[in-house]
Amino acid sequence: MNLFFLLLPVVGALIGFFMNWMTISFFFYRYLPKKQPAIAHKIGKLAADNLSISDLAKKLGDQESMQKILPVMEGHIDDFLRNRLGKAMPIISMFIGDKTINQLKAVFMKELETIVPATINSFMQNMEKDIDIEKTVSEKITAIPSIDFSQRIKEAFSDPIKKVKLLGALTGLIIGVVQMLIVLLVSKP
Repeated sequence: MNLFFLLLPVVGALIGFFMNWMTISFFFYRYLPKKQPAIAHKIGKLAADNLSISDLAKKLGDQESMQKILPVMEGHIDDFLRNRLGKAMPIISMFIGDKTINQLKAVFMKELETIVPATINSFMQNMEKDIDIEKTVSEKITAIPSIDFSQRIKEAFSDPIKKVKLLGALTGLIIGVVQMLIVLLVSKP
């Protein structure tokens, strides 16, 4: 009879653990795949509400971004003036030296400081008209195979899932101990 009482908490812990395990499995492999389109739509809406192409355009056109873009462009302009222009128009290369190349490069760079932000802004305004963030995100998430979708979410929540399983075992253990105490109190004369 003592063994029966000791088994109550152990059985309760096992039942709690396996019930949570089954619930989690049901959620990830049955419920979540069926709800994938609805989840995709909600994530798409969330993305559209919190992500703006105009904000992205401002970021691309700000001074910090320009400081990263302009040196790359300067390298291309330098290469163009020193190498490719002479190949494309050999006569011009006879009249252009380092001093002229540096002057032309300075003029081009000054002009690019104005042209690049305006071009980026114009391009991003057109993108804002052409791209529906909500639809794009929703379609991308819906296109993920259901098993991959479930697996990715399960991996993202692996630590909380382990805790939920252990919480189930702890809850079952506590219920088993309470049952054991109740049986002991009721069975005592």
